[in-house]
Amino acid sequence: MRALRILLILVIVFGGLFVAADRAAVYFAEGQVADKIKSSQGLSTDPKVSIKGFPFLTQILGSSLDEVDISLDGVSASADGHNVEVTDVQAELKDVTINSSFSSATAARANGSAHISYADLAKSAPKGATVGYAGAERAAKGQVKLSGSLTDVLEGAGIEVPDTVRALLNGQNVTAYSTVSLESGNTVRLRAESLPQLAVPGLNDQVRDVVNYDLKIDGIPSTIKLDKVVAAEDGLRFSGTGTNISVAG
Repeated sequence: MRALRILLILVIVFGGLFVAADRAAVYFAEGQVADKIKSSQGLSTDPKVSIKGFPFLTQILGSSLDEVDISLDGVSASADGHNVEVTDVQAELKDVTINSSFSSATAARANGSAHISYADLAKSAPKGATVGYAGAERAAKGQVKLSGSLTDVLEGAGIEVPDTVRALLNGQNVTAYSTVSLESGNTVRLRAESLPQLAVPGLNDQVRDVVNYDLKIDGIPSTIKLDKVVAAEDGLRFSGTGTNISVAG
């Protein structure tokens, strides 16, 4: 009984040491992966890396990780000099194979996501206009609502509004429903589907030119593949999937 007791104590002690060593190795590896991604992708902030699965050491011996999750702050988008914050930038990498020199890795599958709130999206809108949720029916078509004083929107874009035209407009507001699309994984495009018919000839084309604009997202690492955008109640939700994604190198 005494020998069995000693054996159990040794098993517990060595088991605890193994777990401690395993967790320390994970912590070190997460920092190394974060540094590698930051340098290879030219990021301005440190990504947060979480390596899933236990034990970690046996995964390393097999040169394969079950899952690596990456999250990132400090990503922005810009349109005409206006910066917009991109939040909840996430990547979930599955079945990550590490090369023999441990210098790079490839994920068999990856899921990515990001978010831009309407409050932030409004910062990129034409001056004098606001951007918001267009309602369930239009949102299902991928549309958002742009609205504002017609005079303010035109003048905000640098278009001179003569007094005679100003009198005709008489403080008229304009509402446009714009379809949102995602191009090349990093460019958000807003294109007006319909505009109210305006009394001043040629004004519709000018307004359309103002409310149609692109928003370029900067700082998304290549591990996060985005190819879909949804106009949700709280803003634009981006998502995407990919295969054979390079994690670092």
